Amino acid sequence: MTTPPQSAPLRLDASRSLPWLLLLFAGSGCSALIYEIVWFQLLQLAIGSTTVSLGVLLATFMGGLCLGSIALPRLRALKQEHPLRVYAALELGIAICAILVLFGLPLINRVYFAGAEHGLPGMLLRGLISAVCLLPPTILMGASLPAIVRGIDSTPRGVSWWGLLYGANLGGAIFGTLFAGFYLLRIYNMATATYVAAAINVAVAVVSFVLAARAPSRAEESASSAAGISDQPVHAHDGDSANHLPIYIAIALSGAGALGAQVVWTRLMGMLLGSTVYVFSILLAVFLIGLAIGSAVASVLLRAVRPRLALGWCQFLLALGIAWTAYIIANSLPYWPVNPLLTISPWYMFQLDLVRCLWAILPPTILWGASFPLALAAVASPGQDPGRLVGAVYAANTFGAIVGALAVSLVLVPWIGTQQSQRVLLLLSAVSALVVLIPHVRESTSRAPRAWLAASMVLAGLLTWNVGPIPGELIAYGRRMPLQTGNSQILYTAEGRNSSAAIIQWNDGSLGLGVNGHVQASNITYDMKLQRMVGHLPALLHPNPQSILGIGFGAGVSAGTFTTYPSIQKITVCEIEPIIPPISTRFFPRENYAVMNNPRTRIVFDDARHYVLTTTETFDIIASDPLDVFAKGTAALYSREYFEAIKQRLNPGGIFTLYVPLYESDVRTVKSELATFFEAFPHGTVWANTIGGQGYDMVFMGQAEPLKIDLDEMQRRWESPDYAAAVESLLGVGVGSVIDLFSTYAGQPSDLGPWVQGAEINRDSDLRLQYLAGWGINSRLEDSIYREMLTYRRPPQNLFSGSPLLLNSLMSLLSSAPSDGQ
Repeated sequence: MTTPPQSAPLRLDASRSLPWLLLLFAGSGCSALIYEIVWFQLLQLAIGSTTVSLGVLLATFMGGLCLGSIALPRLRALKQEHPLRVYAALELGIAICAILVLFGLPLINRVYFAGAEHGLPGMLLRGLISAVCLLPPTILMGASLPAIVRGIDSTPRGVSWWGLLYGANLGGAIFGTLFAGFYLLRIYNMATATYVAAAINVAVAVVSFVLAARAPSRAEESASSAAGISDQPVHAHDGDSANHLPIYIAIALSGAGALGAQVVWTRLMGMLLGSTVYVFSILLAVFLIGLAIGSAVASVLLRAVRPRLALGWCQFLLALGIAWTAYIIANSLPYWPVNPLLTISPWYMFQLDLVRCLWAILPPTILWGASFPLALAAVASPGQDPGRLVGAVYAANTFGAIVGALAVSLVLVPWIGTQQSQRVLLLLSAVSALVVLIPHVRESTSRAPRAWLAASMVLAGLLTWNVGPIPGELIAYGRRMPLQTGNSQILYTAEGRNSSAAIIQWNDGSLGLGVNGHVQASNITYDMKLQRMVGHLPALLHPNPQSILGIGFGAGVSAGTFTTYPSIQKITVCEIEPIIPPISTRFFPRENYAVMNNPRTRIVFDDARHYVLTTTETFDIIASDPLDVFAKGTAALYSREYFEAIKQRLNPGGIFTLYVPLYESDVRTVKSELATFFEAFPHGTVWANTIGGQGYDMVFMGQAEPLKIDLDEMQRRWESPDYAAAVESLLGVGVGSVIDLFSTYAGQPSDLGPWVQGAEINRDSDLRLQYLAGWGINSRLEDSIYREMLTYRRPPQNLFSGSPLLLNSLMSLLSSAPSDGQ
């Protein structure tokens, strides 16, 4: 046996190894997506879930993949190593990095919180934290494909195998997305998910080491004869093979379009289907399904097409695909006669969601998936270093993806909206087609290619012009849009960096605020009562409130209640979306007392959790009215650790209130919310807001010390001129007396403790609540949950004090549970 020269790169006998390689790459893709979901969730707990924070995370993740794909092929020392051994080492490295991130993140978070700032310094620090956590493992991930393909010849058959490996990686990623979203994180937690993914990496590494020992590699010069391959380059005469720049530009533009479209369509489909963690898992899985199908089909057909020409026309077809999806989302799916409340079974609901996602998104994603192997084939020729070639194409595609995702999410959507952003993406695909096809047209002696190209560009222009706006009803009602047709009109819509908002006017003249497909606030009496209770309960009970923190602006009603108290000197409102306060001030000035323009008010635009954990200020009252808990990311504002952080931001005697809906929820979700709250606030209490005696939503109220309510003192304040504006505010929502207000009492740990015993505690390490809440979103149990709680409520003798007249009146109301229709 002849020993190959030391300078000759080693090659795999891929004809024998391909099935194993496909399986290994599927495992690698599975673990990568599990990690991605876990890491994003973990890091968002620290740096926040604003679009800027998510953009930093995404850029870091994709940037690591880009760096890895470029760096590994340039390491000459690895050329003499068996490709499978290099791949195995990379997989072990990924597993080790993942475990280090899991255990090291708490320490990193403490460092971040100690030095966190707002503005540019804060963004730079967020980027540094993300880089420390994500770059090491993602660089290794990005290096995995070049590491393996370096051992497969750059012949037509070899290039086809490259594409198949890429497709297998995507196939594994599909499974990883669904496995993590519907099982690992729903049943277990982020630590378990990390261990499972690391175990997959280790298994892949072990199998790779075994294959490396059993399937020795061979020298480059004997590669074709050993495999029995006599392929010639795929249409080597196709275009100018020396000029690959148009291919790299096209695949970069393709990556930019793919990730930019994913940003836009995830936002729009999230409104349409409901913004739960399960919907986002389905959306990501469908996107990956399309990429995997396209990659596999293109890889099989490579030798039957002219890759450069096929890549160009694939980009043009992408323009058609983007136009298709834009039309389906704006003009078709919202009007399907589908009642989302026909079943409470989440499995039936998710099947319908999957069908709608496939119908809307699959066509363009298949074409994006096909673009990668076509680009590889367009630049490949025998004798090239396969690892460097694949790494360069992958890096161009990934770099484009970074630019596209950041540009669309941080610039285009808040600047010109989703409609115009989709038009830009459509034109981007047309430009990508031109970049590839113009050299071919110039070389052709026939006029036909010029005519076809001109006609296709005209068609792309027409399709761009016809991209329609997203319906205002979709922004307002989301998945409930079919049930609301004809009941209202949309007065105003706006799209911001983090959210889309709509002002609704119902047929009876009442107004509502819809955010991301869900009605968040209205001036209907029962909504107004709840929003004002969030503010008035703590403000009346606190002896001298001066500084307030409001979490979430909404319609501004909760924050506005504090303007009625003359002792309050400073009202800070933390709101994640800058467009919300001006809209609410314009349409709800009477209900929110124009709190945005009050000289005592300061609005901070940030993720609430991030602000609470990084601010050094303390407050007398913190009133929280966040998005519904089933919305992806909101569960972080209901975790035990967050509640403990809230306690640390309260001054002595401070009070915290939290809005909690009973509608669109189930028993497990409410028990988890309450059990978690009581763990952090063992002296907490619960207050109910009902509609005609029927349970609807609640206010949780907590403080560090035991709560004592002196009804005589409350009555004195009620009658004091200093509280006249506050009393008028309460009278406006049907609360006619002190007894009316405190008769909403629904329990405390001493009586509700047995009811919540054994409930899942929502912790930062698992955020189980978002999975529970998303599972029960179609429940219609608000009244039965409320009545079940009342069966545990006992007369609160230790909570209230005062004159016999007031005490007896209150206890009389509390001793009789409301009856149906009361």
